[in-house]
Amino acid sequence: MRNGSGQPGAPKDGTVKDQLESLVVQMVERGVLLDEAVNEFEKKFIKRALERTNGNQSRAARVLGIHRNTLSRKVDTYKLTGSPIRRRR
Repeated sequence: MRNGSGQPGAPKDGTVKDQLESLVVQMVERGVLLDEAVNEFEKKFIKRALERTNGNQSRAARVLGIHRNTLSRKVDTYKLTGSPIRRRR
């Protein structure tokens, strides 16, 4: 599904930028610190990429545009679990 922005799966009501702006306003009003907001956003972004790739860190890293080792470090940092464990052959 595409909306006016041409992006598949994009929200129907308002652009992603509009929604992000609204969220940022709410977070600032509630006193959320920048580091906390960035970490939470990054954690959710990584989790969604891992879900999309069925836990495949190499593919998720490509989706995110980061190196696989960087993703692996961030998965450890954020203690993201629930993704399939790699099996050695």
